[in-house]
Amino acid sequence: MDYPISTVARLTGTTSRALRHYGDIGLLAPSRVGTNGYRYYDSAALVRLQRILLLRNLGLSLPAIAEVIDDTRAEAPASVLRAHLDFLRGEQERLGRQITAVLTTVEALERGEEPMPEDMFDGFDHTRYRDEVEERWGREAYAEGDAWWRGKSQEEKDAFGREVADLNAAWTDAASRGIAPASDEAIALAGRHVAWLTGIPGTPRNEDGSPHADYVRGLGEMYVADPRFAANYGGHQGAELVRAALAEWLGRQS
Repeated sequence: MDYPISTVARLTGTTSRALRHYGDIGLLAPSRVGTNGYRYYDSAALVRLQRILLLRNLGLSLPAIAEVIDDTRAEAPASVLRAHLDFLRGEQERLGRQITAVLTTVEALERGEEPMPEDMFDGFDHTRYRDEVEERWGREAYAEGDAWWRGKSQEEKDAFGREVADLNAAWTDAASRGIAPASDEAIALAGRHVAWLTGIPGTPRNEDGSPHADYVRGLGEMYVADPRFAANYGGHQGAELVRAALAEWLGRQS
C-alpha cells in the first residue's frame, strides 16, 4: 500500500513542497508517480522519511543527512532505527530527570524553602555532549568551557543554574502567552539572553566584547533545529520565539 504526497505531508507535519524537494535532490524518491503526476510513497519510503525527519530534528543539513543515510544503506532499516530509538530514549530519560529536578525546585520555592543544590541539576551533566561540542566548535572550546565550569564554587554553580532555569522559564512562559518577537517583553528577554551568553567563555565576540551576531543567530537556529535545546524553551514554539526575538534584538543593535 502506498500513500499520496498530501497524506504523507499531513501525517508527518511537513509540506508537500518539502517532500518534493527531498525527491528533487535525491534524498527521498517516491515509490511511484501516478499518471496525474501525483507522488506516492510506500512503507519503505516512509521508513526512510522517518529517518530523514529524525536526523533533521537533530540539526543535520540535508547533504549531511544524505551522507549518513548513504553510509548506512547496507544496514537493515530496523537496526538503524533502533540506534535512533536508543538515542531518543536516552533523551527522554534525561529530560524526565530535568523535569523532576525543576519541579522539585518549584515546589520548594512555593513552600518558601531553600532548594537543595544536589536535587536541582539532575539531568544537566555538561560532559554528556563533550564529543558533540568538540566536533562542532573544537577541543579548545570544550576545554575552555569545562575549565570555566569546574573552576566555579558550588555556590557559583547553583547561581548559574538558577539563572539558566529562570531564563528558560521566562522564555517558556512568554511563548505560552503568544507574545510577538518584536514586543518589548521579547526584546528584553533577548537582551537578557545575550547578556547571559556574554558571560560564557568561548563565545565568539566582537571587539567590544559582545557576542558575535552570526554566532547568536546560529544559536537561535540550533535551538529550533535540535529538540534537546528546544525542550529548554517549552518545545519548538518556544525555540522559534527565542530565535525570532534574538534576530529582532540584533537588528536593533545595528
